[in-house]
Amino acid sequence: MTVTVVLPGALRELADGRPSLALDGAPATVADALEALRAGYPAVYRSILTETGDVRPHINVFLGDTEIRRADGLRTALEGDVEIVILPAVSGG
Repeated sequence: MTVTVVLPGALRELADGRPSLALDGAPATVADALEALRAGYPAVYRSILTETGDVRPHINVFLGDTEIRRADGLRTALEGDVEIVILPAVSGG
């Protein structure tokens, strides 16, 4: 199982300039994957999640084509090789 987290440009500087990060281990959920990310890149983790462990309102987390808020949130299960994409929310008028 390979879990990769794809980062937007704004977070890459917090990850040594890397556009994506491969995670060690076999996280079972999105929450587990982000916790694994926290170990090596705590500033990236803090940019994605609030102090209470919720996804920040201006951040979208996708597992494949599905935004996790439309699935089981941070409890969304990971199976096989997956890519978690972090995107800042875009709004306008």
